[in-house]
Amino acid sequence: MTNEAYEPISRIVLASSSPRRKELVATLDLSLPVYILSTDSDETVLPGWTPQQTVETLSSRKARAALDMLRQSQDAGAYRDLIIAADTIVAVDGEILGKPADEEDAFRMLSKLSGRKHDVFTGVACIAADSGETQVAFRRTIVRMRELGTDRIRRYIASGEPMDKAGAYGIQGLGSTLVEEIEGCYFNVVGLPLALLSDMLEQYGIRTF
Repeated sequence: MTNEAYEPISRIVLASSSPRRKELVATLDLSLPVYILSTDSDETVLPGWTPQQTVETLSSRKARAALDMLRQSQDAGAYRDLIIAADTIVAVDGEILGKPADEEDAFRMLSKLSGRKHDVFTGVACIAADSGETQVAFRRTIVRMRELGTDRIRRYIASGEPMDKAGAYGIQGLGSTLVEEIEGCYFNVVGLPLALLSDMLEQYGIRTF
């Protein structure tokens, strides 16, 4: 893919309601307006899918759902949009951990991660709305969590932070006190690997600096 195939992008569409991803995109200072578009997409994961396949498929679905919404909107065609979507999961012992269903599920996840290494995968999908040309990629980061006692886990859950986070923790918040070590991209664990996204944006003629 080469950026000669595209008219200049005039707007970024972030297909996410995550304030963390919004903040990360803002740090790139792209000199383009950023439109936030929350989508409802199919999050079904089939048995046997690898973590890589899971995050790439789910991020692609989010981006496609956003594209469909844009094409049906009143200002369709008013912008040359680039859609960005992402999906993050935690994987340990062959189990994929998404967002906890309830507090007991969060407790189960954190107990499973306690004192061990686990993988964090984030898939990123970019779609040029005018042409439909798509890029999909992922990043993996290894995280080691400290030993967590029952009382510490319960106190963390009581903070409310784990309930909308893959793996039931947020490394950028109180969950930072639970993490001993990471190998790889920190921003990948937050939910949007910026180095990867920067490389993908260049293919659409967008440079971060």
